[in-house]
Amino acid sequence: MKRRIALLIAMVMVAMLILPACGSKTDKDTLAVNVGPNPDTIDPALNSAVDGAVMIIHAFEGLMTLDEEGVPVPGQAERYEVSDDGKVYTFYLRDGLKWSDGEPLTAHDFVYSWNRAVSPETAADYEYMFDVIDGYEEKNLNVVAKDDKTLVVTLKNAVPYFLELTAFPTFSPVRKDIVEEHGDAWATKVDTYIGNGPYKLVEWVPSSHITMAQNENYWNVEALGPKKIKFVLMDDDVAILNAFKKGEIKLADSVPIDEIESLKGTPEFKVSPQLGTYYISFNCSKAPMDNPLVRKALTLAIDRNFIVNEITKSGQIPAGGFVARGLFDADPAQEFRIVGGDYYDVNDYEGNVEKAKQLLAEAGYPNGEGLPTIEYLYNEGTGHQAIAEALQDMYAKIGVKVTLASQEWSTFLNTRKNGDFQMARNGWICDYNDPISMLDMWITGGGNNDAQWSNPEYDALISKIKSTTDREERFKLMHEAEDLLFEEAVLAPIYFYVDEYLIDESIQDGFYVSPLGYKYFMYINMK
Repeated sequence: MKRRIALLIAMVMVAMLILPACGSKTDKDTLAVNVGPNPDTIDPALNSAVDGAVMIIHAFEGLMTLDEEGVPVPGQAERYEVSDDGKVYTFYLRDGLKWSDGEPLTAHDFVYSWNRAVSPETAADYEYMFDVIDGYEEKNLNVVAKDDKTLVVTLKNAVPYFLELTAFPTFSPVRKDIVEEHGDAWATKVDTYIGNGPYKLVEWVPSSHITMAQNENYWNVEALGPKKIKFVLMDDDVAILNAFKKGEIKLADSVPIDEIESLKGTPEFKVSPQLGTYYISFNCSKAPMDNPLVRKALTLAIDRNFIVNEITKSGQIPAGGFVARGLFDADPAQEFRIVGGDYYDVNDYEGNVEKAKQLLAEAGYPNGEGLPTIEYLYNEGTGHQAIAEALQDMYAKIGVKVTLASQEWSTFLNTRKNGDFQMARNGWICDYNDPISMLDMWITGGGNNDAQWSNPEYDALISKIKSTTDREERFKLMHEAEDLLFEEAVLAPIYFYVDEYLIDESIQDGFYVSPLGYKYFMYINMK
């Protein structure tokens, strides 16, 4: 999951009213945390960022939700039934479900919301996630409300991860009347941001904070912990650390790279498993990155061990492929990554450098001669900057001149999404526990395909993967798909993520984090 750009009209209108990100300590009933800067959107259909998703899962709830083990459990649906062939799911909603403004929520709301997400007019990055549902090609999903409490979903074929999809933020319901009246701006205003989750939006000061309070109309409100959750909006990791040390926030989801060693071993510093990969996006449509030989050379020239041992230092694993560690293969006792192996030897840096030089010469750029200077784009942050500077030095060793460009988060996202770059920092965390979550994003025209890459053979592979019910065949095809990504060097993996953050000891009871990157604050026991 990554970020996307959406309208922030309301933010612009109140820009002159921006308050300091952290002032005095919040009251004892308010939990203040930092999970990121201004969200680009908290519209469930449009968001494709982890920090946006964290906010959304507190304000919305799907048919299913994820428990502490990452297993889908009943959310808005009290129970469900699955047909013998695995193609038809019937969800039975809980009694008395309501939106945060007290209006009744029905199965019809899910029908509207899912079809909105696949509508070309919505232009959702994640619309392709609905392609497992019958009717997707016609943008008229076979999702039927038999009555106000019964939703019937017909899939094209059995999908092993479908229940996880129904817990994904993009599958959350939204209010038709509000969306149609206010357009995209509905998700930028307190009075129109009506959800169905455990919390409701009560205050939004751009570049300062978003505050949510318990939703008295939520079906399980009695189980909630904090009266209010204040999402403090900051992206300067030094300022975030200072706010944490002062007690102005109880969780810091970003840690300055040069502070990690001193923080290790403290009870507040945590490192959790995460299903994701930090990588470089190549713009395959823009010279000289349109040459696969150049992309392969740039992939090989990275000293991944240096980056994880000398820069990140939190247990990240050098990445020899794109699909992350921790995902099962056809045999659940084996990992997809281990079965697939590495596409280069991460421990043979010198040998890789020599191969990179050979590839550059083959591309017509011996020792980098004649190759135009390449710009590497990254977003602000001490860790991203340190990695960018290391890459610049590594590329110089093969004769490639690289300039560095840093941009503020939202500007960076806009630039990258629009393809206005040559190489850019990127990262992907799985949206559900299946390798296809890291592979289907590269289809032609996919909303998360920042590489601007297109390959009909790859598109056909992904289509086959999603249409087969043979587990062995499915995983075989997924390995073939990843093979093709590396044959064409679409991206350069650097390391497999871990989730590092700081959390105050006083709020660790009831808090949990998902390997998909989500942090759950709603059940924290406030001491």
